[in-house]
Amino acid sequence: MINGAHVIIYTTDAEADRAFFRDVLEYPSVDAGHGWLIFKLPPAEVAMHPAAAGAHELLLMCDNLEQTMADLSARGVEFVRPVERQQWGVLTAFRLPGGGEVGLYEPLHERAHDL
Repeated sequence: MINGAHVIIYTTDAEADRAFFRDVLEYPSVDAGHGWLIFKLPPAEVAMHPAAAGAHELLLMCDNLEQTMADLSARGVEFVRPVERQQWGVLTAFRLPGGGEVGLYEPLHERAHDL
């Protein structure tokens, strides 16, 4: 049956964003050929949210948002959304070198990937 998920980030600067995941986030990767890196992600979850139209969003999770933001800021990461506390978590977002945004949040709910 299904044994994993593959996330694709469409970007105007794939090389810069690959370098960001490799050098700043320090995610391990495999080379699928010709420098096309595929990164190992931390354990993942998926949720369905109501919306007027279909869309997808990538949010990375952490145990301590304040500390993670400080660590990433020290590596030159630009945060583009103010920290916002929701019932389900505390979140923000950072900019990728290619111009895209990735959400970052500290869940306040039980994590499904521990099931």
